[in-house]
Amino acid sequence: MDIHKLIQELHAEREALDRAISSLEELQRSDSNVPLHWNRGRRGRKFMGPKEREEVSARMKKYWAARRNGGANAEAGAEAVYTH
Repeated sequence: MDIHKLIQELHAEREALDRAISSLEELQRSDSNVPLHWNRGRRGRKFMGPKEREEVSARMKKYWAARRNGGANAEAGAEAVYTH
């Protein structure tokens, strides 16, 4: 086994590892300013915007008015609300 060749290969491998470590350390430094919870997708309850809230309100008013009136109107109102 050629020891000189083995030493050269080990030096080359060490240089590659040093470059990889430096790159990872740089990424770690640049990411340290960003909180971890910002990197995740949004989870949990979906909140409605004002326009969507108005649409739901109008639909539900129509639904409850139909329920108060009873009979066939209640069924028609329920179908109108849930036809999405």
